[in-house]
Amino acid sequence: STLMKLLMRLYDPTEGAIFVDGIDIREMDLSNLRDNIGVIEQEIFLFSKTIRENIAYGKPIASHEEIEAAAKLAQAHDFILSFEEGYDTVVGERGVTLSGGQKQRIAIARALLVDPTILVLDDASSAIDAETERKIQTAIANVLKNRTTFIITHRLATIKNADLIIVLRDGILMDSGTHSGLIQRNIDYRRLFERFSELPPMKKMEGN
Repeated sequence: STLMKLLMRLYDPTEGAIFVDGIDIREMDLSNLRDNIGVIEQEIFLFSKTIRENIAYGKPIASHEEIEAAAKLAQAHDFILSFEEGYDTVVGERGVTLSGGQKQRIAIARALLVDPTILVLDDASSAIDAETERKIQTAIANVLKNRTTFIITHRLATIKNADLIIVLRDGILMDSGTHSGLIQRNIDYRRLFERFSELPPMKKMEGN
């Protein structure tokens, strides 16, 4: 989470630099940088407005067709239509009338509609049923297409297919690589993965 705050320049690093497309982000216009970064936070905030307005928050001029297309990609369209008022359903303050999985899919639809160049997904690890988990994973897969995405998560199914996985412990970079490489050599990553799968326990390895 600290790395993502540095990326968005909520504060600057005391050492080193972060580059986007070869440019130090401290040399970029701050508003332009942030306009190109979309964030789906762990604690999802929804306004006490309609579902349509919540999805279109970052792009208020969006057409209904654009909003509906984003909701379909986010696996939210079907549950929205299950409400009597559909997209015009008013959600309670902070989305209290929606389940955790529904709120997450609304947030994903919002990000898809804005279509940022860089997306930060602070992946909530709340308890959800298997069907909702499947729908959220499908929605996340749609978000990842054609953009740079940072995912902060303990649910490793979310990042198994990532180009690069970074393993941090207490703010220290422990390892990085692909899922297949890390699962073979890094005991911390392996143990974390074992908590959410049927993978057999890892044999003790010297040097780890």
